[in-house]
Amino acid sequence: MEKSRPELEEVTVGDSSLGLLPEEVAPRPSWGSKLQYILAQVGFSVGLGNVWRFPYLCHQNGGGAFLLLYFLLLVIIGIPLFFLELAAGQSIRQGSIGVWKHISPRLAGIGFASCVVCFFVALYYNVIIGWSLFYIFHSFQYPLPWESCSTAANQTEEVWECVRSSPATYFWYRKALNITDWIEESGGLNGALVGCLFLAWVVVCFSMIRGIKSSGKVMYFSSIFPYVVLLCFLIRGLLLEGAVDGIRIMFTPKLEIWKDIQVWRQAATQVFFALGLGFGSIIAYSSYNSRTNNCHFDAILVSFINFMTSILATLVVFAVLGFRANIITQQCINETMMVLKSLIDGGKLSADFLPAKNLSTTDYSLWYQQMDVNGILRKHKIEDCRVENEMNKGVEGTGLAFITFTEAMTLFPASPFWSVLFFFMLQNLGLSTMLGNMQGIITPLLDNFTALRKRKVLFTVVCCIFGFLFGLVFVQRSGNYFVTMFDDYSATLPLIIVVIFENVAVAWIYGADRFMDDIEEMLGWRPWLIYKYLWKYISLLAMLTLLLASLIRMCIAHPTYRAWNMEEAVEMYLEYPPWALALLIGLIIVASLPIPVLFFKQVLKERWQGKSMDTFSQCSYHRGDTADHICMQESPADPQGQANGSASADTEELAEKGKLLAEDSGEEVEEDKGSLCG
Repeated sequence: MEKSRPELEEVTVGDSSLGLLPEEVAPRPSWGSKLQYILAQVGFSVGLGNVWRFPYLCHQNGGGAFLLLYFLLLVIIGIPLFFLELAAGQSIRQGSIGVWKHISPRLAGIGFASCVVCFFVALYYNVIIGWSLFYIFHSFQYPLPWESCSTAANQTEEVWECVRSSPATYFWYRKALNITDWIEESGGLNGALVGCLFLAWVVVCFSMIRGIKSSGKVMYFSSIFPYVVLLCFLIRGLLLEGAVDGIRIMFTPKLEIWKDIQVWRQAATQVFFALGLGFGSIIAYSSYNSRTNNCHFDAILVSFINFMTSILATLVVFAVLGFRANIITQQCINETMMVLKSLIDGGKLSADFLPAKNLSTTDYSLWYQQMDVNGILRKHKIEDCRVENEMNKGVEGTGLAFITFTEAMTLFPASPFWSVLFFFMLQNLGLSTMLGNMQGIITPLLDNFTALRKRKVLFTVVCCIFGFLFGLVFVQRSGNYFVTMFDDYSATLPLIIVVIFENVAVAWIYGADRFMDDIEEMLGWRPWLIYKYLWKYISLLAMLTLLLASLIRMCIAHPTYRAWNMEEAVEMYLEYPPWALALLIGLIIVASLPIPVLFFKQVLKERWQGKSMDTFSQCSYHRGDTADHICMQESPADPQGQANGSASADTEELAEKGKLLAEDSGEEVEEDKGSLCG
């Protein structure tokens, strides 16, 4: 989108300011290949949520009907907003702070809000990677330590807590987390998890140490390896008895769920988080592309890969869970037959209640419905052993990955091999997303602060050190409760608010038509007209509705968390104490606060200095100033700024003078010149 100097002087009112950026600003790191870039975007968007949240939502909300609803919202919300972030980052070639500051200095808070959210998410996300490392280390033994209950201190009886729950549940809560009974009881640090968290941050630090040159190479493995594992699990799972039952239950459509507004809210939220909108990582990654890159194709490709990954993960999860549910159901049937025989022998039931032959899981349900017409079987506490009932238990979040799925793997032949494979996959899924989060923090700050660019490696290391120190909160014995809090509240509302402001900034403040013009100049062809109306109306309205629905739900339902009761050996829902409520509200406020604060700061700065935003004639240069200091942050989005039309020749001469006099390195001055008055 380069314009020569004569062309710049002829720009008329309303022309795109994005075109004012030279084609090649200061040397900026770039991706080693297009494949490396696509893997980075896919690796960031495809995360742990694809493996444990999407299958749960799909099963709980109508199976195939939820898939159709999700795909519909992906088309009208996900792809347009994903394309918007890709095009903005690629065109301006800055991180999230620089992009929105370029459109208007008053909007710089959007980028800072994205950084804050990325920081919050990175803190607890790396803890999950640490959990995966803990399980990897414990998978190199046979039998697996969560396959059976350990004995008590007297070495004669099994631990009652384990017997009451299950070996996998007991290992997760007592051995891995060593969890307390509620959030108010800290319990001190968990030494094993502290070590795993430290190792996780070391891996992230070495992956990020050289920017995209190192993280891009890591993506070749961390983004591709999970697909290899998922395909292995799918093939193995389909060969197991009961796998087809799990998939059948999964995809049985229940179209009536479309009437429930909460299902629409959950589907929209999943689309939102599945693509990683609002984090700034998408913008950061795309900023390292050349401006001729076809970002529209990238948006559709990455979105499609993300959707297909969710379906693949769902097939794997429900094939394995179907196998597990089939075994548990068969055990239930065998136990029921023994109870029936004892009741018949005791004369409490007639011999007619005993089936003539061994029953399959399907035959048993039919037999139960025929024989329990008057509730006789229920009276004797004989239950209907159904695969569907087992499928509904423990399939959400960490409960799916670290309890239900680990229990299912104990039933596999060569279970340690499959356990190592599964948790190594989780570790890589988490790592690729974690690198995106860190890129969403580091890239905007490096682009915005010259002093940090001089010490890029040191800044990366310091970020990782601070991440580890703050992350110690999550490896207390009560740390899992804080992970749940941050996961539920630190990102959801702030990210929705960030994306709404991004949408408004491009579609209404900058102008959808002008943005389409910029994309046409950048790519050589004009995007479909439908994007203009999606950005201006449909996507924006959908995001506002999602924000309203989320706020209403938060106000109606008192925030709760799942706590482990050691005495009862069960999960219980507890309400957050007042200080925890204040903390989660504080997280939402702190993450959203940069948007209004920097907006009003810029407005007050403009009024205090008494300088117009629509002219370059008042620009002044002082030794050492960057281009941002030279210019009074002229905003192409301002109506007054539009009246100015373009940068004058004097401004370019002034920037050239700054290039000769500034003490910074040549590269930094070039970058400052490239962002002149941006």
